[in-house]
Amino acid sequence: MRPDWDVVETETIARLQAIIQFNTTNPPGNELPLARYLDDALRSEGIETVLLEPTKNRAQLYARIRGNGAKRPVILLAHMDVVGVERENWSCDPFAGEIRDGYLYGRGAIDDKGMLAANLMTMLTLKRSLAKSDETLSRDVVFIATSDEEGGGEWGMGWLVDQYPQLLDAEFAINEGGRTRIIQDGCTYLAVQSAEKISHVVTVTAHGTGGHAAVPLPDNSIFRLARALETLSRYAEPVMLTETTRRFFASLADIWPEATEREAMTDLVSGVPAKVERGARVLSRSNVFNAVLRNGISPAIVSGGEAHNVIPASASALLNVRTLPGQSIEEVVRRMQAVVSEPGVTIEITSRGREAPASDPDSAMFRAIAGACHELDPAIAVVPYLSTGVTDSARLRQLGVQAYGILPFPMAESDERRMHAADERVPLASLHFGTRLIFGAIERIAR
Repeated sequence: MRPDWDVVETETIARLQAIIQFNTTNPPGNELPLARYLDDALRSEGIETVLLEPTKNRAQLYARIRGNGAKRPVILLAHMDVVGVERENWSCDPFAGEIRDGYLYGRGAIDDKGMLAANLMTMLTLKRSLAKSDETLSRDVVFIATSDEEGGGEWGMGWLVDQYPQLLDAEFAINEGGRTRIIQDGCTYLAVQSAEKISHVVTVTAHGTGGHAAVPLPDNSIFRLARALETLSRYAEPVMLTETTRRFFASLADIWPEATEREAMTDLVSGVPAKVERGARVLSRSNVFNAVLRNGISPAIVSGGEAHNVIPASASALLNVRTLPGQSIEEVVRRMQAVVSEPGVTIEITSRGREAPASDPDSAMFRAIAGACHELDPAIAVVPYLSTGVTDSARLRQLGVQAYGILPFPMAESDERRMHAADERVPLASLHFGTRLIFGAIERIAR
């Protein structure tokens, strides 16, 4: 299967522009018109589809290219909704798909409409290639476009899992969740998300004497809360390496251009306690690396008080606590309670995330992704990755699907930071690389 990539690239750009032009800001989402556009594009090529509407203006689109059934299906997954925009901070219309200076701009260009377009083009290109040959796939290739990922998935993957789990019966899946990062001196690595942290909510509540604000009180609940949070700001959970993070840093050490961090990566995975401690200390200076080395604690919402002249009897903060796979949220809270000595303060688990097993970094799917990547650029390091974010892959893994997250578009960190921010954009060359990468991985796993 050797597509005419010049033709595919031209269509990919047009498809992504069209997809971005559907305003699917969540809330409210309103993904149904986009789902209908995707449905038309797939059905016009003879691909069978199922359009599901869980509630008004929300949708999931399911499509399938059938193989001979020798192997279980593989899923291509992406979500249609996007986060909101502050239009005054954009240099262009965030829903126009403007092309400028080698970039395609628009909300969702990276998260996740770029991948949605690449998945769509993989399906169309695969179907066209099969029509010109006598080949038969060894497994079905399934395309799923979901709603509500940015809102937690109640009307998206969560709804699919509850209502149509049979549609998710697959061996492998490719989804968002990793990165293809261009670092110093042009070195690039493809981080394939094989596991992810688990998100929990923990509430810190400070209690004190309520009263008139004209009379300051030493046990003011807001001051107590502030002191407790300040203590937690200086606390860090212990370093804990998982098999995924061990392999991540070991592989990066082979290509990392900065000498101090490269040595720290080698030390971290050495198994020698003094070296491990030294390596962790260096790598923890990077916010991104620090987040994969330990459980994370981030205050997100602070509340307390109703009037400017009343001292509240209590004040609280909601903390987002993200645990590494296999780590107990109860143990994390116990350690937090041990370091916060402020009187009148309680720390309690408000809601718990559900852990999902890691996907195998030695599987045929992982090898297919690596093989497709190295065909495009042999110098790129392909490494398993523990994601600090939460994706729909967790729900798939809980069903027994080996799900792998990638952001298939090579980008510098400066461009990647535009995700969820102003002037989100994808380099056109990276968009084409990502489409070829996904097509190549599917071609390898489904032949």
